[in-house]
Amino acid sequence: LGLYLALTWIYDLLPPSYYSFEGGIQYPLVLACLVVQDCVQFVMHRIEHVAHPKMYRLSHKPHHKFTNPKLFDAFDGSVADTAIMILFPLFCTAHIVRKCNVWTYMAFGSTYANWLTLIHSEVIFPWERMFRRLGLGTCADHHVHHKFFKYNFGHLFMWADWVCGTYRSPREVWGKEFNEGV
Repeated sequence: LGLYLALTWIYDLLPPSYYSFEGGIQYPLVLACLVVQDCVQFVMHRIEHVAHPKMYRLSHKPHHKFTNPKLFDAFDGSVADTAIMILFPLFCTAHIVRKCNVWTYMAFGSTYANWLTLIHSEVIFPWERMFRRLGLGTCADHHVHHKFFKYNFGHLFMWADWVCGTYRSPREVWGKEFNEGV
């Protein structure tokens, strides 16, 4: 990720606005980046799981060794997995949401990285029930993915899973709120 950020910065591979220090954080564009990133990541995640068994085995399967992931398992993926599910969606997002400044890009990146970490957590956060009602990705939603591999491909949002019929509620799976009473 650091190499990607350095190379895109040094070689001007992002839209010109991404290099501007003018203005502050553009919150609507942060949201737009999060939505676009998650949609592209959803597609790439699905492709990794269903395109070809060899592709899955070489790229994403190492991450699925964590069937009950912990907080720091979020960024334990192969180089191929990182390129397919993180770097390619980041590059696409920058070229779809073209008017961000450097502050907006940093706010998006910080939010995105922290959210990816939190959905791999082993604890219930106080906001999870509200997030789930809004279709925002939770650690319980992502634990369903790590348990069954064929549901809940979204990370930040479950909207694409709702539309594609790949969403499974943690209550359907465990009959209770994830990790409740543990």
